[in-house]
Amino acid sequence: MERFIVSIINEIESLVTNLINDLNYDINHVSLKPSSRPDLGDYQINEAMMLGKKYNKSPRDVADEIKCKLEENGNFQNVNIAGPGFINVTLSNKCLIESLNKISNIKENNIDYPEKRKILIDYGGANVAKELHVGHLRSANIGEALKRLSKLLNNDVISDVHLGDFGLPLGLVLKQIKEEQPNLIYFDENYTGPYPKESPVTPKDLARLYPLASKRKSEDETYLKDAQDITNKIQNKVPGYRALWKHVVETSKIDIKEVYDELNTNFDLWLGESDADSSAKEVVKIFKEKGLAKLDCGALIVNVKKEDDKKEVPPILLVKSNGTMGYQTTEIATLYNRMRDYDLTDVWYLTDIRQSLHFLQSFRAAKISGIVPDGVNLEHLPFGTINGQDGKPFKTRDGNVMSLRNLIDIVYNATLKKMNKDIVGNDLEKNAKIIAIDSIKYADLLPFRTTDYIFDPEKFSDLEGKTAPYLLYSTIRIRSLLNKAYNQNINFDKYITITTDVEKQIIRLLLELPRILLNSYNSRSLNDISEYIYNITSLYNKFYSENKVLLCDREDVKKSWLYMSKVVYNVNMLLLDVMGLKVPDKM
Repeated sequence: MERFIVSIINEIESLVTNLINDLNYDINHVSLKPSSRPDLGDYQINEAMMLGKKYNKSPRDVADEIKCKLEENGNFQNVNIAGPGFINVTLSNKCLIESLNKISNIKENNIDYPEKRKILIDYGGANVAKELHVGHLRSANIGEALKRLSKLLNNDVISDVHLGDFGLPLGLVLKQIKEEQPNLIYFDENYTGPYPKESPVTPKDLARLYPLASKRKSEDETYLKDAQDITNKIQNKVPGYRALWKHVVETSKIDIKEVYDELNTNFDLWLGESDADSSAKEVVKIFKEKGLAKLDCGALIVNVKKEDDKKEVPPILLVKSNGTMGYQTTEIATLYNRMRDYDLTDVWYLTDIRQSLHFLQSFRAAKISGIVPDGVNLEHLPFGTINGQDGKPFKTRDGNVMSLRNLIDIVYNATLKKMNKDIVGNDLEKNAKIIAIDSIKYADLLPFRTTDYIFDPEKFSDLEGKTAPYLLYSTIRIRSLLNKAYNQNINFDKYITITTDVEKQIIRLLLELPRILLNSYNSRSLNDISEYIYNITSLYNKFYSENKVLLCDREDVKKSWLYMSKVVYNVNMLLLDVMGLKVPDKM
């Protein structure tokens, strides 16, 4: 798809700035803010207040001068002053028409971008050998959307799933395998031959093994100690345990990838905690050489507390008293590798808000050690929880954590009940699955990133309101309209005339697209985009219901309506893609 994002508003702001400078007022930039009083104008200009103070004049008098200047310019239909000097402007039809044509035909080299960054986004965070659960949804959705948005805004972006593949959960799984299959060659520490190429466990086995092992370690201290010993053997590269560990990791990756593929979530890197293992000793050495590591009860710690901390910030545990590396050591070693392997300006982490302290400690340690240079931006982007109807974290009926697959199935079944072949075509199940996934993703991106929300499959799958089905149906309907126009050989290569108020509203909202994209990028949240696409779709549907586009007897009006429809369709397709939503062939 042709990229057509340009800040027309910025162009108008520059025009107004120049007009004010022509009045011998020195001002760097004028901001056009969407008016809180649409009855007074499209945008509000507040700079007369500042200029009045700067030049010792009445702000109202300054506003009057600016008003006269703006009225001489053909881009403004109406200019009025409110209060002590607030200027309200309404864009002319000429300006709106020219702006819409620019939006549709803009080339990539005319796109207004923020400063180009090289960003690594760490999201997903799946633990190997465990089923993906409801807690992984937000990380995957928000991370994927931020990756797509950042790329759209001309950044270089690398995504990393960062698997939890090196801790106690793996030791627990191997312990349970050993209990059930003690004669496997992997457990014979005297064996020196090659190990089997085929894994002795399947994804289905792993879904059973970890919950069982986790329950047993809570009930049996000996079982837990054995699992801890096995974890150490994995990390110390004892051949048999290491070989079985690799099988478990690769088997689990297959299952994890299937779920992420369903969610239309794709990673550039499939690295894990284990990939940082080789750098952990180097990291410890750096802390020692810089005098930052201290012994405390046999353990090696690094103090990261600052004098102005309002809350307690404990030291990080670099090396445990038993000689094994701390979890944060692995985190910092991962950062060490990322700084070594990629020329990054930013590293973003998408995790549960409960990990905020962990990242605060890790970031401080990485900075004071010089492992991460001062110019590199490290951000932890926490997110809220998905709750059930009771307002508590969403669980199964028996109180267990809901698997992500089960969550998808719940929405899929709700969607399937509302769909039929007349709505989604012959491939009912395939299209219903696409719509169900989209419903989950859109509902997840709609609230601000840190906001908790209620999981409501019936609401998410509804064809009306702020839902993915509503957006998809509307977008497909515009596509159908455009295809009919193409089949009738109607040429609509530019916008010609404005005949309705709703057209003006649509165009003005289209002009806000660059701001919306930048706001979402700067806030690291997709809620503005989610609201925007709903608003533009709702406005267009109002226009569509009031006007019979293809039956219009005025050719110039018909072509203008089709052209506007095309721009709305392109914007919708662009934003749906940014959010990671797929559009079915029929709906």
